[in-house]
Amino acid sequence: MMNTPDILKKIIARKKVEIAECKNNISEKQMLDTAYKNRNTRDFYQMLKDKVDAKQNAIIAEIKKASPSKGVLCENFNPIEIAKNYEEAGAACLSVLTDKDFFQGDNKYLVDVRKAVSLPILRKEFIIDPYQIYESRTLGADCILLIAACLSDEQMEDFTMRAIAINMDVLVEIHNMEELERTLQLRLPMIGINNRNLHTFDVSLETTIELIKKIKKDTLIITESGILTSDDVAFMHDHNIYSFLVGEAFMRQNSPGKALQDIFKKNK
Repeated sequence: MMNTPDILKKIIARKKVEIAECKNNISEKQMLDTAYKNRNTRDFYQMLKDKVDAKQNAIIAEIKKASPSKGVLCENFNPIEIAKNYEEAGAACLSVLTDKDFFQGDNKYLVDVRKAVSLPILRKEFIIDPYQIYESRTLGADCILLIAACLSDEQMEDFTMRAIAINMDVLVEIHNMEELERTLQLRLPMIGINNRNLHTFDVSLETTIELIKKIKKDTLIITESGILTSDDVAFMHDHNIYSFLVGEAFMRQNSPGKALQDIFKKNK
């Protein structure tokens, strides 16, 4: 936690203000009660695992308008149409960015997408407070993202248990060996490895290859960032990785679904 990248520090500071404002509108108890009443989730983990077990590509297709490092990725941004496009193209699950200030996302996007498609949905958000976990379920998320670089060991464990209690899956995202060692204590069935260095923003697919050496074989590994071509997919297959979270490579194209098919068509 002492080595938290500057961009995450900025985002976390903003999140604290945002969460306080949300709690003034809807109390944590109200949000918790609603979340517990609505535990009818789609099985995010199992959807991916079934494909990986069959050595098929298990693609989490991301709906993301912009990013702090790349700016606006998609000018004509219609989350519902993009979600339908992804579903038709063969995505296993979806990831929806809800952060407003840094990614131009919105909670409404997740609500709308949930109604439009049948795929399980990951809420891509910077979760630092239990309130956001309950909020994620009320919005319709089936899985939450926990970013190890943002959280203490105690928070990761606590947040994981809270999510499981309301029938949501948890994807912990790591960037390096230190974060991996912390995450392994949780004994989670899936781990996301982000190939982007948050200090330099450099991307290297070797990050996934190095870190999987320390992870048990029965853990579902999802590689994130840097999957741009069918060669990148083939490289991951060579190392027995079949699950991918891809956003930028899809969102920069006129048809995100076609981009998905183009990148993964040679590697079904």
